[in-house]
Amino acid sequence: MFHDRTEAGRLLAVKLKKYQNDSGVILAVPRGGVPIAYIIAIELGFPLEVVLTKKIGHPRQKEYAIGAASLSDYFVIPHADVSEKYIEQELLVIRERLKEMYKKFMGDKTPEKIKGKTVIVIDDGMATGNTLLETIKLIRRDQPGKIIIGVPVASKEAVEKVSPEVDELVTLLVPETFYGVGAFYENFNEVTDEEVLFYLDKLKRLRKAI
Repeated sequence: MFHDRTEAGRLLAVKLKKYQNDSGVILAVPRGGVPIAYIIAIELGFPLEVVLTKKIGHPRQKEYAIGAASLSDYFVIPHADVSEKYIEQELLVIRERLKEMYKKFMGDKTPEKIKGKTVIVIDDGMATGNTLLETIKLIRRDQPGKIIIGVPVASKEAVEKVSPEVDELVTLLVPETFYGVGAFYENFNEVTDEEVLFYLDKLKRLRKAI
């Protein structure tokens, strides 16, 4: 049990310290991953960005994911049985939203190049692992040197699903019975956009002061 995301971040940073001499980038899954990633970025001295992806839903059932998109790439599962026109239209809508989010959180900053680098993806927990699997597929297309997933808590199902897809999955808790990510935090308040901006701005100011 963690007191909050800050405590979880400190504990996770200890396990990720071995990567501090790599050329690396921290990618935080917004919004809950940002307070944790902030601490890890300070400890490792890595740049921090938010990783923005969104699922592509089936036209007849939007909750059913047939793929995912980022600002620069996308994938659709084989035999999705949807038209190219539908995919093009969805990509326009999704990317417009992602651009708005990126501008809000990162401003005019150019995204970090991750080719050949150690990429550490941080979230506050992993229930099914499906969202991170989609993110991993998109990150891999940019040819990073390594992909590391760091989460304070994960279900057994998620660990079994995600571990084979990455170089290492670092977690602190894999409970026998999993009730949802929030059950393993005393304080699991929803992270707001304002808090995300607070952490990103604080890190920027800390780096300028050095």
